[in-house]
Amino acid sequence: MEKSAVNKRLIGVVVPVGALRTKNGIGVGEFTDLADFALLCKKMKIGLIQILPVNDTGYDSSPYSSLTAFGLHPLYLNIEALNEFSNADKAVKDRIKQAKENYDGSKRFSPYLLMKEKKEICLEIFNANKTEIIKSASLSEWIEKNSWVKEYAVFRRLKEINDLKSWKEWKEYKIVTPADIQKLWDDKNLKEEHIFWVWIQRALDAQFSKASKAVNDAGIILEGDLPILMNDDSCDVWANPEIFHMDLSAGAPPDMYSPEGQRWGFPIYNWEAQEKDNYSWWRKRLALAEKYYQAYRIDHVLGFFRIWASSQFDNSSALGRFVPYIPVTSGDLKKLGFDKNRIRWITQPHILTGEVWDALKDNWGGSWSETELSTAAGKVFSRALVRINEEELWLFKKKIRGEKDIEALNLHPAARNYLTAKWKDRVFIEYAKGRYAPVWYYRNSKAYSTFSGEEKEKIEALLEKRMKKSEKIWEKQGMKLLSLLMESSSMLPCAEDLGAVPPCVPKVLSRLKILGLRVTRWFRLWDREGQPYVPFEQYPQLSVCTPAVHDSSTVREWWEREADQGLFSGFIGVPSLPKIYNTGTAKIILSKTAGARSRFRVFQIQDLLHLSNNWYSKNCQDERINVPGTFNEFNWAYRLPATVSEIAKDKELINAVIQLSRIKPSKRE
Repeated sequence: MEKSAVNKRLIGVVVPVGALRTKNGIGVGEFTDLADFALLCKKMKIGLIQILPVNDTGYDSSPYSSLTAFGLHPLYLNIEALNEFSNADKAVKDRIKQAKENYDGSKRFSPYLLMKEKKEICLEIFNANKTEIIKSASLSEWIEKNSWVKEYAVFRRLKEINDLKSWKEWKEYKIVTPADIQKLWDDKNLKEEHIFWVWIQRALDAQFSKASKAVNDAGIILEGDLPILMNDDSCDVWANPEIFHMDLSAGAPPDMYSPEGQRWGFPIYNWEAQEKDNYSWWRKRLALAEKYYQAYRIDHVLGFFRIWASSQFDNSSALGRFVPYIPVTSGDLKKLGFDKNRIRWITQPHILTGEVWDALKDNWGGSWSETELSTAAGKVFSRALVRINEEELWLFKKKIRGEKDIEALNLHPAARNYLTAKWKDRVFIEYAKGRYAPVWYYRNSKAYSTFSGEEKEKIEALLEKRMKKSEKIWEKQGMKLLSLLMESSSMLPCAEDLGAVPPCVPKVLSRLKILGLRVTRWFRLWDREGQPYVPFEQYPQLSVCTPAVHDSSTVREWWEREADQGLFSGFIGVPSLPKIYNTGTAKIILSKTAGARSRFRVFQIQDLLHLSNNWYSKNCQDERINVPGTFNEFNWAYRLPATVSEIAKDKELINAVIQLSRIKPSKRE
């Protein structure tokens, strides 16, 4: 495929690899299925296939929680395409046949059960051929070209023998050096176990490379998805802790949907440490991705500018802060007239004796005696608090570092809830000696309410000044890091730039010609009366337009359960738009979306399938990929309602998608 192809205006489709169905799979889509899917897309004049992350997540269903930035997921391995399968015995072939019968009829797949099944089958095949595999010169050559696989194989073996526990819970090898990893790799007694994981990865690499070529040969761009962050329990964090800030967890600040903020549990990057070796980890990651992709989605691109980080000792991110950030210092506060005691007043929660008793009385949850009350209160004062002189005023003990420490005190739930809330009651959080960042809800704090009007004005002016200076740093860092990505790869970057986006982000993306993301239902003029939708003709050309994403409802579910139908119908100029979602509704909404000026107009496969009457699920929610904030067997387990070959016979669908590809961009008025 010519490099210029990524500059064309295209219709694209988003599909998780695991969602694909063919007659070859064992209950889940595999890399080899992409070839068949590409032929279907070619028929429909689709020019881009976007997939979700495909790195190894072990038994975790979320593709954004990978064990490695380099290794591919064994779940997507086609076992029957292995070279060694040709001489597999009858027992192995019977087991595969049985596995297909057990799992292929399921509407959704089970990552855990299928990963377990596939691993066991692969182990049988490996053990029957291990002598030849271990001696293979081609395998040795592949290892030399993919040096990352050594630490991956060592990590994978250790995780298996530790019952899949996080490396932080291992009795041995929690902390390792490169020499330790090399020593384990060189251990002859462990060689078979290590080579097993290497053999799997080489096979995945071969199958994915072949599938990628098939997509390209069909004249279609394959777009990957690179999550910016790494799972705390990953090979990369375990083997390279120096390139991460292990004491901080990435997330998102509080908003109307998440009052406590989002805490993802992933460590943030230590960019200063990575700069010392010219960001070699990122360069290697991009080089590997380029073997398969011509374009890639940068997940949470805001993280390259600044990231919301909270302490490892907290459960929420309400006391998080932006990193980097120009701190407020003790000197700044003294200049505003705050002495030592008042600095303590605004940076540490202060608790009145009576508040503790009131919290217990009001939230005890039943009848109780004065003795029980006295005992519960006594535990609070003795375990959590320290008194200020002889006053009826208390501070948290220095040993309390966050919400997790409060939980560990084994207090009555009423006391625990009260203390957890009080822990956040401050204007500033001191994250280093004499360095402070504002708490997200600082205006709701007790300390802030005691400020005079003049003091509030001074604090607000100081914080506004710090924010403006910080934004300059964010812009500089974003430009530097994204330029690094651009120069390290010929892939076209597409940024996921949703959320509270500072002004510097679109500026840098535009300057670097990186495509931003525009989700129709959320791309609105939020500060205007009625919060109107942005007209499709005003979408930036350097953007990807989509009506739904993997974390949202499908267009069908949105229309039936969430949308303001009247407002949207007026927006697209079709006041008679059917209120029940059917093929007619789908064709109108998707056609209007396809007319956006954006370079790529990308649709989830579920939304495209609704252009035909044949593929509607009885319950629209069953067609979702993920429901954020929930953890269950439903998420990330979506499968197509039929095989790719069966869908390819649907002329109504194919013609409808072809029509989308022919729609020209809306003209500016």
